[in-house]
Amino acid sequence: MSHGVNVRIAWDVSIPSDDVFLPGEVKVPVGASGIVLFAHGSGSSRFSMRNQSVASSIRDAGIGTLLFDLLTEREEEEERLTRHLRFDIDLLTARLVDATLWVRSQPDIRGLRVGYFGSSTGAAAALVAASELSDTIGAIVSRGGRPDLAGESLTRVKAPTLLIVGGADDVVIEVNREALSLLNCVKKLSIVPGATHLFEEQGALESVADLAARWFSEHLSAKRSAESA
Repeated sequence: MSHGVNVRIAWDVSIPSDDVFLPGEVKVPVGASGIVLFAHGSGSSRFSMRNQSVASSIRDAGIGTLLFDLLTEREEEEERLTRHLRFDIDLLTARLVDATLWVRSQPDIRGLRVGYFGSSTGAAAALVAASELSDTIGAIVSRGGRPDLAGESLTRVKAPTLLIVGGADDVVIEVNREALSLLNCVKKLSIVPGATHLFEEQGALESVADLAARWFSEHLSAKRSAESA
């Protein structure tokens, strides 16, 4: 949870991607060296309490956040009926790439190192986008994700990657272990004991937020940026 970190930049944005605009919100604390883009699965949005809670902890660690909707309102309505977009990794990836390029074009934030926080199928999109953007992406965290849906892109990811899975989410644990074995970057699998897929158990989401904030703090720090320059 936020402890009143001093936010330097806070504004609502509209990100162009092909023929649509994706609404979002940018918040960047004073002295930030990085910014984390959130990629969620369908049925979620930039207003998701889970994502908002994790984003708050990331900002408390001195890192900016961009929460935005990967799907338009109309697409979300269609998705509730057809469920045809949640596994369209190509579409989700293209929009995440466009959002990343948008960040890199904004004068106030383009100098920040970029990280991805992905959940569910959004984690697969984050991994594919990172494989395409290569050194542009400084770190990735997946929460209850489906990294297996990233396919062969897993072998091309360079960004340090943390996979977080609930200890009671047996099927997702297995696919994350398999994905971990295919990654050729700095990598780690963290299992939150007793947590199910949505991390709704007491203290589970706080554990996710702490793990993510620590990972991004380590890999998006100004010191690490200078070392890799």
